[in-house]
Amino acid sequence: MGTNALLSAGMDVLIKHLGTVEAERFITLIIREPFDYTEWRKENLFKDMTVEEISKAAMEYSNSIKE
Repeated sequence: MGTNALLSAGMDVLIKHLGTVEAERFITLIIREPFDYTEWRKENLFKDMTVEEISKAAMEYSNSIKE
């Protein structure tokens, strides 16, 4: 996937899930604030979840998008 296609797909996902205004706000925050996604992910994403819980959630999500 090329850069333009990736940017377009990313923006489409943000707008779908956040709405246009909040998607633009999100982009503005990312640009303005120093943000290390990798560190944030390590500290916040799946916090207090076991590997089994993460796996179950991933399988449920995978099954939900196939339908």
